[in-house]
Formats: sequence, C-alpha cells, structure tokens
Amino acid sequence: MMPHPRLALVATTFALAPALGGALLLLPARAAAAEQQEQGLRLYGGIGWGYDDNLLRVPDDRPAFSGKRSDRWRQLDAGAVYDQRIGRQRVALVAKASTLKFDHFQQLDHDGRDLQGTWFWEVGNKLDGKLGARYERALAPYTDFFSDERNMRELRRHWVDAGYQLHPSWKLRAGFTRERFEYELLRQRVNNRTERAVEAELLYTPRSGSSVGVVARRLEGAYPLRRPVLAGVLDDDFTQHELKLRVHWIGTGVTRLQALAGYVRRGQSWPGDGNTSGVNGRLNAFVTPHGKLSYEASLWREFAPIESTIASYTLNRGASIGASWAATGKLKVDASTAYEERAYNPRAGFAAGADLSDSLRRTSLRATWQASRKVTVSARWQQQRRSGSPVLGLGSFDANTVVLNANLLF
Repeated sequence: MMPHPRLALVATTFALAPALGGALLLLPARAAAAEQQEQGLRLYGGIGWGYDDNLLRVPDDRPAFSGKRSDRWRQLDAGAVYDQRIGRQRVALVAKASTLKFDHFQQLDHDGRDLQGTWFWEVGNKLDGKLGARYERALAPYTDFFSDERNMRELRRHWVDAGYQLHPSWKLRAGFTRERFEYELLRQRVNNRTERAVEAELLYTPRSGSSVGVVARRLEGAYPLRRPVLAGVLDDDFTQHELKLRVHWIGTGVTRLQALAGYVRRGQSWPGDGNTSGVNGRLNAFVTPHGKLSYEASLWREFAPIESTIASYTLNRGASIGASWAATGKLKVDASTAYEERAYNPRAGFAAGADLSDSLRRTSLRATWQASRKVTVSARWQQQRRSGSPVLGLGSFDANTVVLNANLLF
C-alpha cells in the first residue's frame, strides 16, 4: 500500500501560512513606501509579540510535539525604505531584517530577510516598464507539513516588464518572471524548484479609465531533485499554457471590478493523469463608499501544482470577503474571512473512489492605531482551520493566533 505523503502546496491561491516569519507582522516598509513615495530614504524599527495555540498545525488526531501545541514568540524588526523619482525614472527599494525567538520550540528561532528593489523606467512617451528583484528568507508554512524541525525557505524572484503605447487607447506589453525556491531542511529539498513565466498582453484602455486585455502566458516549473518512490522516482516538472481576458472596470466611482480568467492547459511529467485543462480565473470586487466603510470580495478557480507521491495537481476553488472601518482619523479596523476547497487529482495507479479533497478556512480581525505620524500600533487575531483528508494523511486542525506590534518610522 502506498504510504501517505506529506503534501506541500507550491502555488496555492489561499495564503494560509501559519503566523511565522514575515507573515506575522504588518510590513511597515511597504506601508511606508506607499505613504512616503518619492521621499528619499526612511528608516524604521519594530517590536512584536505573538501567541499561537497550535503553532505547528498539529492535526487533532495526532499527539503534539513534546506534548505541547501552543507557543509564544518575540520579534524585532529593522529596515529601510527608499523611494525616489529621478527625472522620468523611479526607484523603490525595501530592506528588512527580523529576529524571532520562541519560548518553547526554540529550534525554530531564526533571522529573516526581505530585500526588494524595483526600477520603474520610461523611455520617450511610448515605452515604459519595470525591472526588479526580491530575496526573502523565512520559515516555510507548516499547514501541510507535519514536523517540529526548522524549515527555512529562500525565495529569489526576478522580473522584467515592458509596454509599448501603440495608440492612445492601445498598449502592447510583454514580461518575464523567474522564481526559485530552496529549502534548508534536507528532507524538504525535493521541493526545490524554479518557475519561469513568459507572457504577452494586448491592452485596450478607453477614456473612461476602465481597461480590457488579452493575455497569453506560458509557465514552466522545474524540480532539480526527483522525488523517490518504490517504483523509482517521480518527475514533478510541469508546463502550463494560459489564454485569459484581463478586465478592470471602474463603476459608479465607488465600485471597481478586476478579473483575470480564461482557458488553461497544464501538463505534468510521469506518471500519468497530470494533464488537465479548463477554465481558471479570479474575480476581485472593491466598494469604497464616501464614508468610513469599504468592502472587498474575491472568487477564484485555479489549478495549482503540489509535491506529492499520490496527487499530481490540485484544483482550488474559493471565496473571500473583507471590510475596513475607519473608526477615527487614527484608528482603522479590518476584518476578513476566506474559504477554499482543494480537490487533488490522483497519480496513475492510485485507487479510484477515495476522497482526495479538503478545505481551508481563515478568519481575521485587525486593529491599527496611528498613534502619531511616526508610530503605529496594531493588534491582530486570526483563526485557521483545515477539514483534512485521511487518504492523503492530512488531519483536521484548528489554530488561533494573536499578534501585537509597534513600529517606529524615523
């Protein structure tokens, strides 16, 4: 009988990483970059405290590591933001360093890094684009990985994008992105991969400000290390072709809709049944009335590759809704909830009829207080749940996280 795998999603659309690493805190550098654009160099520092009652996402039917599920941690942050326009060019840089210390699971203590840089370039009146890179070092999610070992993951991303204005209302755009993921833990290194994406788009933008475009995209995933099984090794390499319609519709002034949907064909190497096709897409809606409340919602249906000896890919279908309340000039409250179903496609030779699906739920509430122009204090609660799939070795769990932060912008 084939052993249960330890699954690790590599392209899930539902961002449910546990409250570890950079996912714990507000990223003040990004917020500062948005609010202090073209203001040169800014420095910031932060301190955080967190508690999670199921830190390692231990399933309900399994014993906890060393008899303990919960833990507390402390985090220190320091970073810099540089955002400056030089003539027609603009440069945006973010550098962040963090240190996390846990009370009980001290083997998870680590230093995190997040470095980002983007050059927004323009040549003449018709040619513009972006050139950028990012490096991130953080703990990988434990949502689908049962272990109490430290599993650091490094992400290296490079991208280039160029657009040519064919006509006041028509634009031709092309882009290339390369992402590389590397895991520190030896038994997770079979999940190391490189993804390369090439896309082209013809975009139409009328005077109303809305836009519609046709996007053609090719995505290739390559795994340098093969996954061992009893019959030999598995080849997780995949290729995906997409032809989608991108729509940005500006409604009555308070409503916006963004959609990217169309036909996707995906192929994966041995063993069989890794080939699939169908409609994939995502719809986002934003409502910003002229008051203190604003709303947003999303729907999606997308294929995603996974790393497993049983399943070759998953179809993720989900929905989310959120609201923001500007209670006062200094206090803002955000609430959101999301639900996603994951249907796994079995590899050749696996017994048919088994329930290869599970679901993820997330609910969060966050309050942010702008104590002064330079000081921000925030508190956040999040609950994460997984229904589980016994066939896949995924048990159900429930986890609650509370995080407090204070950030100072110099």
